[in-house]
Amino acid sequence: MTNPETEATIVSLPLQPNIEPSETKEEFDDDDEDTGRDSWGAHLEFLLSCLGYAVGLGNVWRFPYLCFSNGGGAFLIPYVLMLLFAGLPLFFLELGYGQYCSLGPITAWRSVPMMKGVGYGMVTVSFLVCIYYNVIITYTIYYLFSSFTSTLPWIGCSNDWNTPYCSERFTDCINGGGIIDNDGICIMIANMTVNEKTFYNLSSDGNITDAYTDPFKDMRKLPSYEFYRHEVLQITDGIGNLGGVRWQLALCLLLAWFIVFCCLAKGVKSSGKVMYFTATFPYLVLFILLIRGLTLDGHREGIAFFITPKFELLKNPKVWKDAAVQIFYSLSASWGGLITLSSFNKFNNNCLRDAMIVPVLNCLTSIFAGFVIFSILGFMAKELGKPVEEVVDESFGLAFIAYPAAVAKLPVSPLWSVLFFMMLLTLGLGSEIVIVQTVMTAIIDEFPKYLKKRKIYVIGVIAIIGYIIGLLLVTRGGNYWVILMDKYAADFALLIYGLCECIGLGWLYGVKRFINDIRSMIGDKLVDFPLFMWWPINWTALTPAVLSFVLLFNWISWSPPTAGDYEFPPWAHVIGWLMIISTLFWIPLFMIIEFRKSKDDDVTLLERFNVMKTSRPEWGPALRVNRRHAANVHKQYGTVMGGSTETRHAARHAARPAARPAVGANNEYSKINGIPANGEEPPANV
Repeated sequence: MTNPETEATIVSLPLQPNIEPSETKEEFDDDDEDTGRDSWGAHLEFLLSCLGYAVGLGNVWRFPYLCFSNGGGAFLIPYVLMLLFAGLPLFFLELGYGQYCSLGPITAWRSVPMMKGVGYGMVTVSFLVCIYYNVIITYTIYYLFSSFTSTLPWIGCSNDWNTPYCSERFTDCINGGGIIDNDGICIMIANMTVNEKTFYNLSSDGNITDAYTDPFKDMRKLPSYEFYRHEVLQITDGIGNLGGVRWQLALCLLLAWFIVFCCLAKGVKSSGKVMYFTATFPYLVLFILLIRGLTLDGHREGIAFFITPKFELLKNPKVWKDAAVQIFYSLSASWGGLITLSSFNKFNNNCLRDAMIVPVLNCLTSIFAGFVIFSILGFMAKELGKPVEEVVDESFGLAFIAYPAAVAKLPVSPLWSVLFFMMLLTLGLGSEIVIVQTVMTAIIDEFPKYLKKRKIYVIGVIAIIGYIIGLLLVTRGGNYWVILMDKYAADFALLIYGLCECIGLGWLYGVKRFINDIRSMIGDKLVDFPLFMWWPINWTALTPAVLSFVLLFNWISWSPPTAGDYEFPPWAHVIGWLMIISTLFWIPLFMIIEFRKSKDDDVTLLERFNVMKTSRPEWGPALRVNRRHAANVHKQYGTVMGGSTETRHAARHAARPAARPAVGANNEYSKINGIPANGEEPPANV
């Protein structure tokens, strides 16, 4: 597309080396080698994909639990502050970064080659997460199929999987004119002797008094809990006891991967259309469940626990750490997915506007889901005769226990159950599709010559590998592995990636240079607005400081994770730490690789470091017209554009004959990349 305003800028401003003044925009527009890259069919598809990626199953269970346990309504104070100082800056940084270069999270680090390991780490985390996240979607599919019945299977206590401690055994017995004795047996009051009535604190005429209590009150479990544990999972006694594959879950897992494969088979053209449904349908069902929740007994107590502020808890550093970690989980920052999604945008898309819309909607969704959840938890507490805090759980099992219990109370409960688990399915798929897309895009962008036209094979291989590994997670002991991966795979590594992004782009690449990259996309008006300075201040100082604090406290207060009351054996923790190492070792590895590449007899360590952080010639916008426009913008505002003004293919070809020119040599590589030639001062880009 021809943009007269951009074209005028290119003609009027001085051109970079290797650009012939006689070349017109139309001439080099046809020379683009990257026209085969997918792009969004509409801007709304991108917004919905970001929203679907950010709003996942964690919004349904993790945020409300953290809000309750960290001060109720007072938790919103550190949550909003962490959003301003960590979440929003990184969200905008990643959107701008991916949109500028139109590359995945690995190849994008052509900007700062020594930081390429950050991209590999992000993709490794995304791969590990997509494996166990699809198993959680598998549980949802199982529940969805189980809902197509006249009576939901988790209603009542007369099923084979129910135990003597099923909560409705007590209520059914009382309603039937009996009581539960100390052996857990329901005996009819009419058949009891006077002494037995006295022993159980009944009146002489057989009426139940307030003095009578259920002897197994503290051990009672909802039918939905027993269905989840004893029928769906058929869980064993520990992580080392696999107990064989649950073939029903294995088939559901196969279906889950098939759905993901179909959604990504045609790239963003197909996944973007899917998001119209997966990103919007959950809001409809959440609204319906909120209305229903507000009609249940105990909803006031539940919501009160959710929003009542406890300001004294704000003195605890753990509250601030939890707020920062939740922002990362909630916004999906530092996973590589935001870079991937924005890489399919048009070059001049207003990524600043998008970076404001999606995080705000995501946080409002978390709060909204909190009201839905705690209205239902209040009902659960009322049903079980327990305080609300005793029925709250941060694990994803809450979505398969509390919600099904509430749905069972609705009229025509199978219909509502189908809608509810369709909502969970769409919530999960919205995130899973982007996570897998991140892995797929990163692989293809690293090997475009071989894989760009073979995308369907790449996604097929990812799905097959994910399914094979996932079979371990759908054994009877597999739920322990799901929890282990959830606790270890994407923990503080995300904070380290966020810190590395700030250092890599804010300091090594140069914050002034990065600002002008953004200026070339969204224009002078937004970048020159005084409040825009908020972003570079955060990227270079505030956000790294916040992340460093959270990381330090996370390490100081770290304790081995557990699966509820179950403590993992030492060897399981070793596997967990191996997962963490597998995501982090890439960072020092690629620093070493780049250091060795820069080796030269006449080069000092400082000069080698400059080469390690110097952008590759092929770094920059995908289209040559945008490269030249960006070069002119940089020249006008006193910085040097990273990369060459030529197309990526031409820049790569030009740099190929010499492995790496000596630093300081007066050569074309130095001119293109801003390395000072002999006797010249380096360009000021920080």
